[in-house]
Amino acid sequence: MRVYIDGERRFNVSIQVDEIMDHNIIKVLALFCPRFSARKLQTKNGIQVCPCPGHDKPTVGRKSLDRENLICQSISGGKPNRFVIFPANVSMVAEAIERRNQDWIVRTKFTSDLIIQVGDSTFFLHKLPMVSRSVYLNRLVFQRNSNGKRNTIPKIQLDNLPGGTKTFELLVKFCYGWKVDLTATNIAPLYCAAHFLEMKEDLEPGNLMSETEAFLSFLILTSWKDTFRIFKSCESFSAWAKELEIVERCSEAIAWKACSNSKAFSFGEDDAECLNILNAENSKLEDRLDNWWFEDVSCLRIDHFIEVIHAIKSKGMKPELVGSCIAHWTAKRLSRITFGLDQLTPKHMNKQLQRVTTECLIKLLPVEENSVSCNFLLHLLKVALTAKINSELLNMLERRIGFLLEQCRVPDLLVKNFGDNDSVYDVGIIIRVVESYVSSVSSNPTPKIFAVGRLVDGYLTLVARDETLPAKSFQSLAEALPKDARYCDDSLYRAVDMYLKIHPSLTDEERLSVCRSLEYHRLSQEAREHVMKNDRLPLKIMTQFILLEQVNMTGSMTASGSNYERTKTQTIIRVSKGLENGWMNRKEEIKIMKKEVDKMKVQLNELQMCKLKLQRQVKICIN
Repeated sequence: MRVYIDGERRFNVSIQVDEIMDHNIIKVLALFCPRFSARKLQTKNGIQVCPCPGHDKPTVGRKSLDRENLICQSISGGKPNRFVIFPANVSMVAEAIERRNQDWIVRTKFTSDLIIQVGDSTFFLHKLPMVSRSVYLNRLVFQRNSNGKRNTIPKIQLDNLPGGTKTFELLVKFCYGWKVDLTATNIAPLYCAAHFLEMKEDLEPGNLMSETEAFLSFLILTSWKDTFRIFKSCESFSAWAKELEIVERCSEAIAWKACSNSKAFSFGEDDAECLNILNAENSKLEDRLDNWWFEDVSCLRIDHFIEVIHAIKSKGMKPELVGSCIAHWTAKRLSRITFGLDQLTPKHMNKQLQRVTTECLIKLLPVEENSVSCNFLLHLLKVALTAKINSELLNMLERRIGFLLEQCRVPDLLVKNFGDNDSVYDVGIIIRVVESYVSSVSSNPTPKIFAVGRLVDGYLTLVARDETLPAKSFQSLAEALPKDARYCDDSLYRAVDMYLKIHPSLTDEERLSVCRSLEYHRLSQEAREHVMKNDRLPLKIMTQFILLEQVNMTGSMTASGSNYERTKTQTIIRVSKGLENGWMNRKEEIKIMKKEVDKMKVQLNELQMCKLKLQRQVKICIN
């Protein structure tokens, strides 16, 4: 659709609108351009607009939106909105604007009397058209004349002009009466440059500041995708964009649309395409209506993304959606750092930028409970360790993850490594988080620590299957929790047994270190019986457990009041002497010990039966 609007003796405007033109857009045009009047409308695609005086609602033939057939389109896709201005009351019209290498020459009937340097480019211009529209240039030329340099051509250096040479070229065309084609990609730099040069309405009606302001407001209010184009164009002059509130206005517009009820929100055809829903099934479509804006927002640079998230928070967006959006941005923009793929890391993402970005993301996280997942925070912690962020923020993140352990499942702890020589999963960050949790609850123990104990043992059992996991990492995680964090060591024993089974080539010292956290008295009877048959355990651990089993049985016998001949000391001496015999190998020693344990069990059972008979006889005698 094209809308042609004629101004009052000043300039003509041609606006090409990609979205469906409805009465709201007409009202926006009238709001920002009050002197405009619609003269002629051309339509296409069968959509008709009939404007009436007083901005009456036009008749719009709108196609029905089929939610199931929404088409995904990137922000850069589609034809952008255009705004073409023809300035009136021009003091000097250029016949031609020529470029020779880095020189720009404006051809008129008069000789050039003003030179302006912008970056590496030099513009040979005229005072009258430039000074008549710019307070800034007027002031510089006046100061130069006041210093007694009237006879020389003034040369002005514009080092910090927003938008640089391309933007100044459009400024020159505007001042010399040429048409200027405004789009979403150049409106922000032109708007900032107009403020930089102070091209105010006081100097000339219809000056560039007011006209760029009108179109900028129109785009921000009416077009979702053009708002992101404006954001992108502001990256090279972010300070000016923030000072002139472009970033704030774009953020507010995005936040308002993102927070609107997507089921009731009215989208134009192109904006509906920006919902980024591809071949969605009916059952899944409703779940994605709340996060349709994630993909577009994830294209923003970190400073602009922060502004949008702050605006969204202020609008009352659910913390869970805010956290999910941050996770989506992180996965898209920092995934290469997370995965450690240095060769794919963008060149602009240097170490300092990585560190600053990660610190900003940690500060940006919503503080509400369950607003972000434990798995995402663990991945963010991995990035933070890689980027070497501030230690205070790092500790804060570790503590936050630590308290989430009480309600986590084993899959939540899985963070993959991608180095050639690394283990499959990053056990190191889990060790850090568990140690942080233990230090936080050590002064005030909580029953929930048993849930953390079960979680860690389950995680150990899973990662024990990794052939590349070092014994030191396994041991460190097993010992990270205090002994009273487990009801018993059965789950830990299963993890140790699995690790020994998958790693048969461990040295004796490594096998001992892996089993060091096991304690005989914390195993169930079933686990103890399995230990006696487990040839994978180190001999020293086996011997220790058999001795303790015999001592335990002897203690039971003594407590039952039997006259069994062996004492606790005698049992230890006998086994110790047997170990000193050099003619026995290890397996034979273990077999002999097992036979002795079995004999002692039989004897214990016999003693218990005798005790029961005696107790019955005593009861009979008493009665």
